[in-house]
Amino acid sequence: MKSTLTMLLIGACLATLAIPRPAGAQPSDSNVSFDAGGLMPKKPAPRLPDIAAQPLAWPRLDPGAVVCRTEADLDKLGERRHGQHVDGPIDCQIVRAATAISIVQRSGPGRTEVKASGPKADWSGWTDAWLPEKGSVGATSVSR
Repeated sequence: MKSTLTMLLIGACLATLAIPRPAGAQPSDSNVSFDAGGLMPKKPAPRLPDIAAQPLAWPRLDPGAVVCRTEADLDKLGERRHGQHVDGPIDCQIVRAATAISIVQRSGPGRTEVKASGPKADWSGWTDAWLPEKGSVGATSVSR
């Protein structure tokens, strides 16, 4: 019985080797097939490359911050914001775009003398913007 099973197994193996294969499927001198079919991992579809976000300047004044030419102008602006009557003009400007600055001095949490630190910026003034010692962690200018 055991020899009959062995003979059948050997015959089945020889029969699979004798099955004709299409031309070009593999070299005629090879009996080994390296076609893995669905076992190989598929290549991922091409996608756009990741773009690293440019770090934001720190310290900086964000759009909407106010910069006054003098500390007295900053005082007048505060009085006007509280509804008090103020004589004379107030020389202040609203920041339109994020602007890199350097802090010259602090005179409390709501009074900071700043100087623009960009190649085209050549001004200094006083602001009441909150400027912490360190920037926020992980802040980026580009979000996905």
